[in-house]
This record gives sequence, C-alpha cells and structure tokens, in this order.
Amino acid sequence: MNVSTVMDDNILSLHTISKTFVGLKAVSDVSFNVASGSLTALIGPNGAGKTTLFALISGFIKPDSGRVIYKGEDITGHPPFDNATKGLTRTFQIVQPFAGQTVLENVAVGAHLHHSKRAHALEYAKHVIEKMGLQTHTHKPSSELTIAFRKRLELAKALATQPQLILLDEVLAGLNPREIQEMIPIVKSLVNEGITVLMIEHVMQAVMNLAEKVFVLDHGSLIAEGTPVEVTQNELVIEAYLGKGTAARLKGYGAKSSSPPESNDSLRSNG
Repeated sequence: MNVSTVMDDNILSLHTISKTFVGLKAVSDVSFNVASGSLTALIGPNGAGKTTLFALISGFIKPDSGRVIYKGEDITGHPPFDNATKGLTRTFQIVQPFAGQTVLENVAVGAHLHHSKRAHALEYAKHVIEKMGLQTHTHKPSSELTIAFRKRLELAKALATQPQLILLDEVLAGLNPREIQEMIPIVKSLVNEGITVLMIEHVMQAVMNLAEKVFVLDHGSLIAEGTPVEVTQNELVIEAYLGKGTAARLKGYGAKSSSPPESNDSLRSNG
C-alpha cells in the first residue's frame, strides 16, 4: 500500500512502532524518519531495544502496533526476503557466516537475490569482495577469518543483495582501535555509493565521525535526537548511559567549569 502520493526525502519512516514480549515493552511508540542518502546512528544503553527495532524494520518480527514505511510503501510485517528484494537489508551483531563455505561462496549467497545464474552471482560477489578489502581471503574458508574480517564478510554478504537501505548492527563491535579506523572509510563509502545507512553503534568515536544524525533509545523509547554533539550533551542521554547520580554530579561540574564535562568524552568512547 502506498501511503503517500508524493515521495518525500525520507527512505524510511517509523510511525509509533511498539513491541511487547511477555509483558516487557521492548519498543514503545517509536517514530522517526531516515533521510535518503544519509548515514544515521541509533544508539542507547544495552537492552534499550535497538536490535529489536531493527528486527521490526526488516521484518524478522512483527510489531504489535505502528507502521514501517519504506520508500513510501507500508511494509509493516512484510517478510525479510521481500524487503531485501526491495532493497532493504541488514547485518547482524553476532556474525555467523556459512562456516563450511569460502568467503566467495558466502557472498555469492547474497548475490543470488538478483543474479539467478551461478556464474553471474560469483562474478558480482568478487566485485563486492574487492570493495570490502577481502581479495586475499576470497577462497579461504570463512571459519578461518579473524573477527575483523568476519565483520567485513557480514557487510559484504549484505552488500551483495544490492541494498538501497542497509541496517548495520554494531559492525564495529569487537574490533580494536586500528581495525575500527580501517572500517570507518568502508562504512563511509557506502553512502558515497548512494546507499542509505542506519547503524546501531556503541563505539561513540565512530558515531561522531560517521553520523549526520543520531537517535537515542532507552528502555524502548526514543529519548533524544540530533547531531552527534547535541545528543552527547543531552542530559537525558548522559543519564541513560551513566545513571542519574553521575549525571547530576557532572551537571554540577559543568556549572563550575567552562570546559566541557568529562562525561561527553566518556560517552563518546564507551557508549
């Protein structure tokens, strides 16, 4: 169903999305827009509902109420395969490649979504592998990859489906500082190629470097939105990450000092 006769600049719009599991409100009336061609971050403490929201958007679970609008179409509850065919795909926080297959074979699985012939799928997979810097691992069993290269493989599998909107679930988690710095340009390159990115991320250094806009979830509710600088200075965000007592002490510190509160640096680095 098309909900608008005129497409706006938002590739994704959520309207009061909610989901409850056994009495626990995992996501509560969340609404926001993601602009086409943007790189947007979704942050929040552990258990805030971020991954559940990704599952609701991508169709892995159905919301109790609310709507998911993708490119002007209501896709609420549509299965993941249908959404991937339309250009909406996601990665997973815990990477689980097909261990018995090579890197090339793993990526080709995603390429088969739009390339029915095996030869064409493999050829496109090689193209994606090169973009991800995995060329030297093309024929290596995926089980032999380090966590850093498994993260790249997870992203390559998603990119092979030729997405227009990609949901990245902690693609930097588990990486050391050098590996994070190497991955940041790869994520940036997606937007340069016209792919819209919505990413869950705890590495606030990366959020500060990558995101144009940030949405903050806490206990399933949207508590803040804005630029990375704006949200890291938001009292509700600091309180959600550090607790009310710490937030109050830092507020007092800020009133006595013209320098930025230490909490902002802590929030950026520790997320």
